[in-house]
Amino acid sequence: MMRVAVVGSGGREHAFRHVLARTAHVVEDVDSADLVVIGPEQPLVDGLADKLRAQGKLVFGPNSDGARLEGSKAWMKDVLDAARVPTARHRTFTPDDAGGLDEFVHSLPHGAVVKTDYLAAGKGVLVTPHHPEAVVDARAKLAHGAVVIEELLAGPELSVFAVCNGKDFVLLPNARDHKRVGDGDTGPNTGGMGAYSPAPDEPEAAELIDRTLAELQRRGIDYRGVLFAGLILTADGPKMLEYNVRLGDPEAQVVLPRLDCDLAELLYAAAAGDPLPAPTATADAAITVVLASEGYPTSARIGDPVTGIEDAEAIDGITVFRAGITPDNRTSGGRVLSVTALAPDLNAARTKAYEAIQHIEFTGMHYRKDIGST
Repeated sequence: MMRVAVVGSGGREHAFRHVLARTAHVVEDVDSADLVVIGPEQPLVDGLADKLRAQGKLVFGPNSDGARLEGSKAWMKDVLDAARVPTARHRTFTPDDAGGLDEFVHSLPHGAVVKTDYLAAGKGVLVTPHHPEAVVDARAKLAHGAVVIEELLAGPELSVFAVCNGKDFVLLPNARDHKRVGDGDTGPNTGGMGAYSPAPDEPEAAELIDRTLAELQRRGIDYRGVLFAGLILTADGPKMLEYNVRLGDPEAQVVLPRLDCDLAELLYAAAAGDPLPAPTATADAAITVVLASEGYPTSARIGDPVTGIEDAEAIDGITVFRAGITPDNRTSGGRVLSVTALAPDLNAARTKAYEAIQHIEFTGMHYRKDIGST
């Protein structure tokens, strides 16, 4: 049986381990693994995949050159432009070259999106229709590095996941997530408060990913891992909001459990640069709801005991993925748990997930009540 090590300790990595364990032996020790799957973005940007590949390991996750797609929003936009992938009108400003920032922001008709050029754990983004607010936020972020400012676009968002072997790709089930902390998409952006799968398909997504992968190849980048396309479906057609270089979290908790194929075999083929088997998924819908600690996303109360996980998982079709929680069931981060439900349709999955949540308690626990309904 294949031995697979998963790097990372969040809900995404728990989902990987949970699904990989169906057909593979999940191990803790990277040295004993036949395949290493790197879950989070930071070690990818820092070059962990490069280091492991230099040691002769098979790795699912891009080298640092490909990880720049997420490590630098400005570089990612340059790739999109070169690949002729539609995206929002944008400009990059640096601490040493911020001239024209105010004018550019006010030239955007519907508002602005301000992003840190560097990694910010999903919380370095301001989306606002108010131009003065965008200017203030951009100038504050410039104290820490470059920012990318782009026009605010309207439309539903879609998360599309391509498994790449350096030359080709196959698509996993898609998903839609909820980034704002409050019901009705209110409050600040978070790393994600919940997600559901499947979402409506976007046929052009594969073409946009194909163009991007071709551009990476043109730049000499052998991309082996997940290419996560964040699309917005505007009245003018789909546009690429961003690429991430790992599976989304919490999208992983709804995409991976729906797979009914051998995930270890698929990831091994991608890591080896071999032909990719076509992934298959159950017809069931999946939904996940994040249970967050008090203060998240600006802070996180930690150390509180968590009860009721076993009772929640006693419900058929429920899996509770662990993220910011210690082995002895105390809170240790902002997003503590993700409660995932599988059911024949989305409404049934929603009902089941929220039923399971009623069994779980910890001080300051909060979650969105409208995941899958907006």
